[in-house]
Amino acid sequence: METAALALTFLAALGAGVMAGFFYAFSGLVMPALARRPRAEAVATMQTINVVVLNPGFFALFFGTAAVGVAAAAVSLFAFSGFDAVACVGAATVYVVGAVGVTMASNVPLNQRLAALPADAPEAEALWRGPYLGDWVRWNHVRAIACALAAAGFAAALI
Repeated sequence: METAALALTFLAALGAGVMAGFFYAFSGLVMPALARRPRAEAVATMQTINVVVLNPGFFALFFGTAAVGVAAAAVSLFAFSGFDAVACVGAATVYVVGAVGVTMASNVPLNQRLAALPADAPEAEALWRGPYLGDWVRWNHVRAIACALAAAGFAAALI
C-alpha cells in the first residue's frame, strides 16, 4: 500500500507542477503578449488557443492529475501518517478546487462567451478588454498558484 501511495503522490506532484507551469505561462507570457496585439487579432488567437487546448493530452494531464491526486489522498490515509497524509489530502483538495473548480466555474464560461462572438465584433472587443483581460487572467493566476501549492503539498508528503 505504501508503494502505491508513494507512486500516486509522486505522479500527482509531477502533474500539478506541470499544470502550474502551463497556467503560469498564460498569466506571465501569453496573455500579456496578446494584450499588446490589436484586439481582433488577440481575440482570434485566443479563440484558436481555446479550441486547440481541447485535446486528449491536455485532458489527460489536467483531469488525470485530479484523479491521481484524489487517489493519492485516499491511499495516503492508510499508508501515510500524520503530516504526510494531511499534506496529501490538502494538496488534492487545493488542486481539485483551485484548478478544476476554478476552470469550470470561471475560465470556461468566459472562453465560451468569447468563442460565441466574431473576433472583430465590438462585443468581442468589450469582452476582451473587460472581463477577459481582467477576470480570466485573475482566475488564471489562481489556477497557477493552486497548482503550485498542490505540487508543493504532494512533494511535502513525499519528504
